[in-house]
Amino acid sequence: PGADPKQLERTGTVWDIGSQAFWSLSSCKPEFGVDQLQDDNLESYWQSDGSQPYLVNIQFRRKTTVKTCIYADYKSDESYTPSKISAKVGNNFHNLQEIRRVDHLRSGVQDQPAQTW
Repeated sequence: PGADPKQLERTGTVWDIGSQAFWSLSSCKPEFGVDQLQDDNLESYWQSDGSQPYLVNIQFRRKTTVKTCIYADYKSDESYTPSKISAKVGNNFHNLQEIRRVDHLRSGVQDQPAQTW
């Protein structure tokens, strides 16, 4: 917790496996989709364009251990920063089970911009 994911990747402690997954979004505005969600630019972002819930689906071909860091910048744009994030896992969309939930993300984001799961 608190470690820079890119620094950990450079030291070989962790590595980015996002390219091994199929990514999909429940909705997005043009030029604010998966590419912007995955790039390393903190100035770009995913922006949904539809009704809630807003979903980011990440599917791997086989069981995969994942540790992720989510960056949300409440100070830059409070209207699009989520207040809750839920992580679910399963073998398909019909058997997903919630494994982690953050209900007060906005209050924590101001002091701690990254949430690691």
